[in-house]
Amino acid sequence: MITKQQTRLQTGFTLVEAMVSLVVLSVGMIGIAALYAQGLGAGRTAQFRTHAVNLVGDMADRIRANRRGLAAYGGPAANSGCDPQNGGGIDCTPAQMAAHDLFVWNQQVQQLLPNGQSLIQVNPVAVPPSYTIQVTWDEVGQGQVQHATQIQVPAI
Repeated sequence: MITKQQTRLQTGFTLVEAMVSLVVLSVGMIGIAALYAQGLGAGRTAQFRTHAVNLVGDMADRIRANRRGLAAYGGPAANSGCDPQNGGGIDCTPAQMAAHDLFVWNQQVQQLLPNGQSLIQVNPVAVPPSYTIQVTWDEVGQGQVQHATQIQVPAI
């Protein structure tokens, strides 16, 4: 016969139970870390896409504001000193203003997007004239990504 003193109630965890719970907890933590990394990547992608949409919209507004610049927006960019915000008091022609808009815009594209490139194609024979504004950048895991918009700007 077993007496009360001989039987002890077992309290606590065995080593095997502690190891199993540690493995289960580790797998859960690895899953959380993977979700965190995926969230960071998605946030970066969203930020670049937001910059691209804003940059294309900015150039569309510049084109609408300088309707007489027309085909000059498809030409080369140049720092004409036409920027009144930075002390440029020069009276520019519409073509010079278009070249300066391209110069400023190209700098912004290169600054805000990784390996950012910009392209504007002008169709001056369309009625009204149409512009295709495009930015391209490198996205991790996706290669080159682009955002393009086509606008039509009626002549004055």
